[in-house]
Amino acid sequence: MKAKRSFLARSWAFALELWRVLTRPSSVFALGTLVLAGFVAGVIFWGGFNTALELTNTEKFCTSCHEMKDNVYAELKSTIHFSNRSGVRATCPDCHVPHNWTDKIARKMQASKEVWGKIFGTIDTREKFQDHRLELAAHEWARFKANDSLECRNCHSADSMDITKQSPRASVAHQRFLFTKEKTCIDCHKGIAHQLPDMRGVPGWQ
Repeated sequence: MKAKRSFLARSWAFALELWRVLTRPSSVFALGTLVLAGFVAGVIFWGGFNTALELTNTEKFCTSCHEMKDNVYAELKSTIHFSNRSGVRATCPDCHVPHNWTDKIARKMQASKEVWGKIFGTIDTREKFQDHRLELAAHEWARFKANDSLECRNCHSADSMDITKQSPRASVAHQRFLFTKEKTCIDCHKGIAHQLPDMRGVPGWQ
């Protein structure tokens, strides 16, 4: 017990001394030098941070683990979001990472739970992934619902829709639900890029 108190006392003393050093005016470097050094360090930190942020915001990074590559990415390849007549393809981050900076940071913080799942093998087999599919999908549906399907709208603008070129069913649905804001994209377009889980018991699903 005495050794433990001694360690805590030494640690506290070290912390106090470090604080005094950091808050004591410099007698070696001029103020301008310190400001310039701080500015350069800030630029280097910010550049490194943003570089790391963008590197983790690529499809290559998203599919670097087999859980994603062998499941949802493999499913995406068979959909119109991957291959279509226009040649425009939606990548993983286009749909699953918010585009504005503050929401992107919040999403990256949420992703720490996914790292935890990777470490402990929560969905490291196809069977485990299928067992968790509804839970995983529900999280994304809730996120899209909360932000009014913002990631969908980054490409699919209701203002730019030409409903005369849509099927009668789609045209009626968009006018009745989307344009009136009664519903948002994800309410009707679940499973648009990935296979659906067992939908029994999902509210509003028929």
